[in-house]
Amino acid sequence: MDLSLKGRTAIVSGSTQGIGFACAIELALLGANCVLLARNDASLQEAIQKLDISQGQQHKYLLADFTKPSQLKTVIENFMQQNDVQVLINNTGGPSAGPIIEASEDAFVNAFNQHLICNHILTKAVLPSMKRTGYGRIINIISTSVKTPLKNLGVSNTIRGAVASWAKTMANELGQYNITVNNILPGSTKTQRLENLIKSTAINSNKSIETVEQEMQKEIPLKRFADAPELAAVVAFLASPAASYVNGVSIPVDGGRTGTI
Repeated sequence: MDLSLKGRTAIVSGSTQGIGFACAIELALLGANCVLLARNDASLQEAIQKLDISQGQQHKYLLADFTKPSQLKTVIENFMQQNDVQVLINNTGGPSAGPIIEASEDAFVNAFNQHLICNHILTKAVLPSMKRTGYGRIINIISTSVKTPLKNLGVSNTIRGAVASWAKTMANELGQYNITVNNILPGSTKTQRLENLIKSTAINSNKSIETVEQEMQKEIPLKRFADAPELAAVVAFLASPAASYVNGVSIPVDGGRTGTI
């Protein structure tokens, strides 16, 4: 099975921590040159030093804030003028928790910009390179709420669904160029976002953090939360030549929690 990404370049957004950072580590281990994309310069410098370079990989980073799509557009377009990219990992932190009826209109607009619009900006920027080099993998980190809306995540459920539909449409249009577009749907994964959601739930339900964690894990057939590298392993496969005929799908990586086939 051909998993090698040697000689190929991958942009990974939200890559200084959590799932994004784990993806960068795995892609680098497969030989990819990684371009980390995030908004904190110091964190980017620290993260890039932890990536494998045993196959001659050359890693870089780009500084951009997803709350400022126009800034992101300038940064990525300038980078693509002198670089080729074959793999794009679209990943950014999710919207704040809360009932949908209590969400402000701005919350939807801001989340839409940070997720769908920024994904679209990055994808449009890398497409000419993917077409030119004859290899493209676009992988979006979304959520299992694409299949089953999650409690107390009204804005997130809405925007994640929009991203999934965008991705499926993009997959249909780009397949002819040997460019695949797929989605990873993480379940409860040990990240800062999960910690924040657990704390929020504990406060709102007047329960202890330990009780909330136990209740959440009971709903998962594997009875535990995921580690970020477990998500990254599936991302790395989809980015590789071995996944050349996987296109337009949304894959839950959730320990079996999602109640749909």
